[in-house]
Amino acid sequence: MNERKEGGWTPLPHSDEDLQRARSVPHTPQTQSPAYRLAWDDADFLTQRDLRPVRLQLELMKPEMILAERGIRSTVILFGGARIPEPGGEAWAAKNEVQQKNLEANSKYYEEARRFARLCSEHSATSRYREFVIVTGGGPGVMEAGNRGAADVGAPSIGLNIVLPHEQAPNLYVTPELCFNFHYFAIRKMHFIMRAKAVAIFPGGFGTMDEFFETLTLIQTGRMERVPVILFGRSFWERAIDLDFLAEQGTISPGDQHIIDYADTADEAWDCIKRFYEIP
Repeated sequence: MNERKEGGWTPLPHSDEDLQRARSVPHTPQTQSPAYRLAWDDADFLTQRDLRPVRLQLELMKPEMILAERGIRSTVILFGGARIPEPGGEAWAAKNEVQQKNLEANSKYYEEARRFARLCSEHSATSRYREFVIVTGGGPGVMEAGNRGAADVGAPSIGLNIVLPHEQAPNLYVTPELCFNFHYFAIRKMHFIMRAKAVAIFPGGFGTMDEFFETLTLIQTGRMERVPVILFGRSFWERAIDLDFLAEQGTISPGDQHIIDYADTADEAWDCIKRFYEIP
């Protein structure tokens, strides 16, 4: 008698049982043919262009099911540059002396991201890590700092990594059971936003800008409920992006720039979240 992992008894064989049976058949020209492979155990079949909708669905469902099993209901996103080193660390991405100087100066944001993640995670503990769970892109720099801050206080954290042309791997502070890998940027972005109760954005490059503006667009168009969107480092962001200028030019509505808050420290950012959600 077969017992399902969920849903009770079934008279049908489990798919994993049939998978083992299919893999243990005698080797013959027929069984070695690609046509004989079970469709869902055939990587060549699943990676065909016509199967893209299936792959999109799988990338959406796998993290969703795992996070649901863990009971994770809401998250705090940390977006920010992969190139920002920790204080005293090597500015490995610097291409010249100016970049080296600036990256080293911006290492303060690594420490603030780490402290901010600790504050969020300490509050997350009150919900048994179901609410306000830290999520990052799982890479180095600010992302590492976020996962590291959660690890500092023994809290779980999520990493949403993605396959890139250059070799890269998730940072060592992501909770292994919550470390996901994506092929599709679009599905990865959905998983960032779907559970977000707050979005903290640290200095970064094109990827950070992309994530920032998508968040703004979703809120501004009403496709996402208003949540705290916090830019760390007012001096950096006011030089990088002039939202007041856009409002003056009429390309955004007056007041749209007030979707965001600014913070220079972890305490200021956490205070923004506490005020928004009336957390004591």
